[in-house]
Amino acid sequence: MSGILAGKRVLITGVLTESSIAFHAAKVAQEEGAEVLLTGFGRLSLVERIAKRLPKEAPVIELDVTNKEHLDGLAAKVAEHFGDDASLDGVVHSIAFAPQDALGGNFLNTEWESVATAVQVSAYSLKSLTMALLPLLEKRGASVVGMDFDAQLAWPKYDWMGVAKAALESTSRYLARDLGHKNIRCNLVSAGPIKSMAAKSIPGFEELSDVWNTRAPIGWDLADPEPAGRSIVALLSDFFPKTTGEIVHVDGGVHMMGA
Repeated sequence: MSGILAGKRVLITGVLTESSIAFHAAKVAQEEGAEVLLTGFGRLSLVERIAKRLPKEAPVIELDVTNKEHLDGLAAKVAEHFGDDASLDGVVHSIAFAPQDALGGNFLNTEWESVATAVQVSAYSLKSLTMALLPLLEKRGASVVGMDFDAQLAWPKYDWMGVAKAALESTSRYLARDLGHKNIRCNLVSAGPIKSMAAKSIPGFEELSDVWNTRAPIGWDLADPEPAGRSIVALLSDFFPKTTGEIVHVDGGVHMMGA
């Protein structure tokens, strides 16, 4: 099969529904020639059902990024699918979670336990996932791509998830620094808001997303996750061999607009 990911093997997290950016990254990756493996947690049957809607049904591995046993066994489970001499060419980190009291305008009153959960799941897990897969990633070099939401600004209702995304951005840069000598790149795609299952968990999401209706110079469609998915696939490819520690904005241009 031809395509910019021909012959590559990619693990993608965060596929929950067809409206998710991760689903479209998986779809485009397959269309571009990659073998795709998915992970899921909690609602594994849902992920398996959605996996059947890809151009080619993808296998699903259970993974809780806060579970040490899951992380310790991840490389072996991936190798079961790709063979004993398996290598991995790309990883997509599309994992984020914050308890309800860490969102929706409750910033000043959120307890540390909820903040810690948001940071561990949404930021530290980028390091955890990458290191769990390092034996496969370092065999011939690889690309790690994470999903971001621009942490340069304080967004309405986003609260401690915004802080967690700032931690994610910093984590990505440090991974890029420390894994570069192994020819492993680490970059983020900072996408505009999408009406997905994850968005429904953010109280006041409409107030946040309304910004894009008036400020995106080339427009932004809240119902179209494919532009972000395609950008992820581009970063997984060999088209950016010396790009690492970067944040690629796929947000219709909102990130660069002044007041």
